[in-house]
Parts: sequence; structure tokens; C-alpha cells
Amino acid sequence: MLFDEAADVALLIAAAANACQLAIPAYTQEKVEEQDWVRMTRAQFDPIRISDRLWITPTWHQPCAPDAINLQLDPGPAFGTGSHPTTRLCLQWLDANIRGGESVLDYGCGSGILAIAALKLGAASAVGVDIDAQAVRSSLDNASQNNVVAHFCLPDADPEATYDVVLANILANPLRMLGNLLASHVKTGGKIVLSGILAEQAEELSAIYTQWFEMDAPVFDEGWTRLTGTRR
Repeated sequence: MLFDEAADVALLIAAAANACQLAIPAYTQEKVEEQDWVRMTRAQFDPIRISDRLWITPTWHQPCAPDAINLQLDPGPAFGTGSHPTTRLCLQWLDANIRGGESVLDYGCGSGILAIAALKLGAASAVGVDIDAQAVRSSLDNASQNNVVAHFCLPDADPEATYDVVLANILANPLRMLGNLLASHVKTGGKIVLSGILAEQAEELSAIYTQWFEMDAPVFDEGWTRLTGTRR
């Protein structure tokens, strides 16, 4: 932890230990010199190549491929910068499958990256839903930053509509519970894209979604899985 130079560290640690009803732990102290923390943080985030034509580029970087589609996205409080395999798997699917004119729902939108990418790749419309109000705000800001118009909302305001493509990059347990809801949003012949699934969970999740979809073979990346299917 970082403390102000004038702080009584011993007293603070003793108070914390007492509040947790624990013995005072062993600890060491060292002085951390003042640095440009913003610059150091930014140095950890470089442009991310998704494909030859799709990149995720923080606003403080010049595009590595100016002729490509560059999503301007800075790290923030909401999940989804393109660096995690689950997000990357979904972005790669969008890059390979969006042909133009599709309607897209991103359920569990986080930073809004998937909905924004779909629009930049040619989708006609995109809706993002998240249980976190901060994620909804971040998504709206990120859409504005990328000069696209998308609708982001909390689940209670989720439009009762069907879509050509529904994405859900969340986790296995909510995907188990949300199968019927997600399926109800996919048009007949439409596509579902699921991620946030560990490799060992792929078979179970695929079996659940065969109730509504013709499921494709799973795709793996660093121990994570992408499942896709076509709505019957």
C-alpha cells in the first residue's frame, strides 16, 4: 500500500489488524520516489492487433496501421480492452463474420468494445447491455470517442427485440442461467457468440445451448473458449 510520507504507518497497520482481529503482521517500508504515474501506466498499453484490418489503439498512440479499422479505446473501469483472450476471440469472430447491415446485441458489454467494433466493421445497429451502470457510461463514452452511435443500457431497459448476432462475453455460470434469455434475442438463422468460458467448460456449455442452436466446434485461445451457433 502507498501512504503519505507523514503517515504513521505502524499505527495504521495496527488499527487494520485490530479491525480484522488479527495479530500485527510483519512488514517492511520503503520510500517510493515521485514519478509520472500516468505516463508509466500508459506505457503498459500498446496497440493490439486483432487482424490485418482491425486494431485496438489507445488514444495516446498513433495507429500502427493507419489504413486499418482502429478502435480508440483507453483502459478504464469496465472490462474489455482487447488484450484478454475472451475479448480477442469475439473480436476475431466479428472481423471474420460481419458482412454489413447486421443488428447486434452485446450482452454484458463492459467497455462496449464488441458493439463498437461491430459498428466499425459495418453492422447497421448495436445494443449493449450490462448490469453495471459504470460500464454503461463507459460504453457510451467509448462509442462517442469512436464516432459511432450505439444504445447501451441496464438489463431492465433491455429492448425486447431479436438480432442477427448476439454476443455474450461473460462467464460460464451466468451463461448457464441466461441461455433461454439470450436465445430469445436471436433471430431464426441468426448467430450467437459466447465467450468467458474456460476450455474445460466448453463441452458442458455447448450441450446446454444445443437446445436452441446448431453449435459449431469450439475455438480455444490460452485456455479460454469461444462457442458459436446458429439459431434454429
